[in-house]
Amino acid sequence: MSTPAGPNPVKAAVSILRARRVRKPVAHGAAEVDHNALTPILNDLEAHGVRALADHRGALTRYRDWLESVNPVELSRDGALAYWMNLYNTGALDLAADANDAAEPSVLRIAGGFAKTWATVGGEPLSLDDIEHGKIRRFGDPRIHGSLVCGSASCPTLRYEPFTAEAIDFQLGDQMRSFLAAGGAVRDEAAGTLRLSRIFLWYGGDFTRPNRMPTLLPARKADIADALGRWLPASTEEWRITMGPKIAFQPYDWSLACSIG
Repeated sequence: MSTPAGPNPVKAAVSILRARRVRKPVAHGAAEVDHNALTPILNDLEAHGVRALADHRGALTRYRDWLESVNPVELSRDGALAYWMNLYNTGALDLAADANDAAEPSVLRIAGGFAKTWATVGGEPLSLDDIEHGKIRRFGDPRIHGSLVCGSASCPTLRYEPFTAEAIDFQLGDQMRSFLAAGGAVRDEAAGTLRLSRIFLWYGGDFTRPNRMPTLLPARKADIADALGRWLPASTEEWRITMGPKIAFQPYDWSLACSIG
């Protein structure tokens, strides 16, 4: 069975617009959340790959249920962002497990995988699209795009540890640098081209206009590359500034995969 080329762009845009209708995330407390239940799942995934998820279906559900019992309004801003990031990535792992259990080659083969309700927080039913576009992107930090996973070969690798309020600023920066260095930005000197992950085509506006996140407005290739410069490997950034390469976007591989960076 062939892997889908990608989601329908019109349906994807509609899903993003619908996600804007969910309640804007608010956080003005000091409560803490224990995310340690996610750690053994990540450890097993690192050791055995996506097939390890079959042994953690119950653990993923219990962790999701635990997060549903938390009121994110009572968290700090960093704590709330970590909360929503972990909730989303747990849902993406659960979706990848669905595809693996069904012997499907891609998460896109699971009908409504990103659009159907996956969690209910504060009485609000939320899909993965709702959590990503209606909650996480509204924090205005484009680095989230180096940390959110989708169960596919071309998405960023999953972090080896849960996100936490105390460490999330470092974690997000580290994830962006790792994603770009590991293939998110490929220097093709022969062609005079810097080839960026397609994620930066889809969400380039978040990097050039983070105060307007989530935005559907496209961004100029050169502006996207300029915005990414602070996270590029030093040698690649020096080459980009000195040589002024063309900017192109890589194809996106939606084959089922989930790995730890």
